[in-house]
Amino acid sequence: MGMKANTRDIVKSQYHASLEMLRQAIIKCPDALWDDRAYENPFWRVAYHALFYTHLYLQDSLESFSPWASHKEDYEALDRDCPQDGQPYTKDQVLEYCQTCGEQVEQQVASLEPDAPSGFHWLPFGKLELQFYNIRHLQQHIGELCERLGARGDIRVDWVG
Repeated sequence: MGMKANTRDIVKSQYHASLEMLRQAIIKCPDALWDDRAYENPFWRVAYHALFYTHLYLQDSLESFSPWASHKEDYEALDRDCPQDGQPYTKDQVLEYCQTCGEQVEQQVASLEPDAPSGFHWLPFGKLELQFYNIRHLQQHIGELCERLGARGDIRVDWVG
């Protein structure tokens, strides 16, 4: 039994609302906060992490995943230092990736089979639940970034309904 179009539209809507909130947070982030090393994970890295996993979990499986063209290995990991040159992504780069993830939502959710396995051996549930899991993860990090913005200058991100 395939997923009803309405269910797909709902899933897409929630992804797009979340991605718009992240986009606003990135745009409103003051330059001084973007790479503030007072945080274990600077703003840019949390935003990139959220987008990387949004992109990953929209795919059929780990094997079918192709990282974003500007991906730098291990930049998505919040539990270790940045390798390579250690240079942060710019706001424009992260906004570009946010746009890419929005495009992936449109492409991937259209063919989603809700009862299929997640495609990721560490996530033992179906594709529909994976979408909720993915949106919840994205929104957790948006909340974290919004808290930083509020603490740094009463900067607010609009709720997207």
